[in-house]
Amino acid sequence: MTLKAPIVTSSPSAEDDSELARWRMRLGHPDAAVRRIALLDLIDEAGDSHAALLVEALADPVAALRLEAVRALEAFESHASVQAIIGLLDDPDHEVRQAAAHALSELKDPASGPLLLASAHTADPFKLAAVLRGLRELRLPASQAPALAALGHAHPAVRREAVAVLGYLKSEVAITALAALARQDAEPEVRRAAAGALGFAQGPAVLPALLEALRDPEWQVREEAATTLGKLLLRDAVGALIEALQDAYWQVRLRAARSLGRLRDRQAVAALVASLSHPNGNLRKEAALALGDIADPAACPALLVAEQDADPEVRKAVRLALQQIGPTSS
Repeated sequence: MTLKAPIVTSSPSAEDDSELARWRMRLGHPDAAVRRIALLDLIDEAGDSHAALLVEALADPVAALRLEAVRALEAFESHASVQAIIGLLDDPDHEVRQAAAHALSELKDPASGPLLLASAHTADPFKLAAVLRGLRELRLPASQAPALAALGHAHPAVRREAVAVLGYLKSEVAITALAALARQDAEPEVRRAAAGALGFAQGPAVLPALLEALRDPEWQVREEAATTLGKLLLRDAVGALIEALQDAYWQVRLRAARSLGRLRDRQAVAALVASLSHPNGNLRKEAALALGDIADPAACPALLVAEQDADPEVRKAVRLALQQIGPTSS
């Protein structure tokens, strides 16, 4: 259900007070079904003047009603609503806690930062991960200290969210920490997140960390490293990405092919041509697109053969590649 745009109101009047009293009477009704209808009506017309009522509804004894209220409060970033949502991270209902965590991840106003930072010292791993997720998009320099501290947390979810915070900050300290995690963290998902977060960074520690991640035992980490190398346009990674076209997992090969296309280095043409005959159609398509980006006429004979590929998506990519290379393809 979509909230209407916030309503701009003048100073409170007796009529306003009367309206709030009527809402509170409905929202405080002994029958939960009546309270639910009142809450849905409130959500349907909620503006700035009703945000306080939604905050009050977060105290409803029925978890389903608290859930409705916290989802509605995603549209508001007032001090009271953010503080109330943070409080719901301790809710006894799992679904309500998850909704509160999601609401925090939607915050965009830096004014919410001090409230989140004040909660970043919690010992509860779920709450800490949610707070860090809320800090991520705000990109506040002050969030670096709690994020760095969280990198040593026992729970992988906390470390993963801390990685996301640091990825946006781009400070030298953050980059060094992310590079270390991409190489050394015991949890593959954290290593993967660190490899992805390095895509926002530049510095001498980045390339060695990503090249090592490209040899990680877990294919998801290798896939992320291959993607990030292309995003950063690191030309010194061409040789390693060509090797990655032989990876045991086609997903890694696909990302390597895409990154080689972005780098547009002719050294990759022979390996990409070989990928045109891979059993996986997605990889064949990506190889053709990469060859088009590189635009080396040496790829034309293989692309002309690939025009007969059984997969229509591959044929479409091949035709596009031949157009990019130009008249010498005919």
